[in-house]
Amino acid sequence: MTREEIERQIRNYLASNFLHGRTDALQGDVVLLGNVIDSTGTLELIAFLQKNFSIRVDDEDMIPENLDSISRLSGYVEAKLATKS
Repeated sequence: MTREEIERQIRNYLASNFLHGRTDALQGDVVLLGNVIDSTGTLELIAFLQKNFSIRVDDEDMIPENLDSISRLSGYVEAKLATKS
């Protein structure tokens, strides 16, 4: 799976579940935490990542450096998938 495919799936999930389908709010590297999702939304996002990409998000990975933008999320998922191979 390419990084672009990962990013597209994450963007679609966020738009569908938090922005009523409005992808315009997800342009660029918008900060997600506090702007698009709250703490409950973060848990929902993590559940989505684990289910959709068959990865495990460890407690120590739940940091803004991994979760605070679509770009960071995509990179994190890509790295997790690479370690599974």
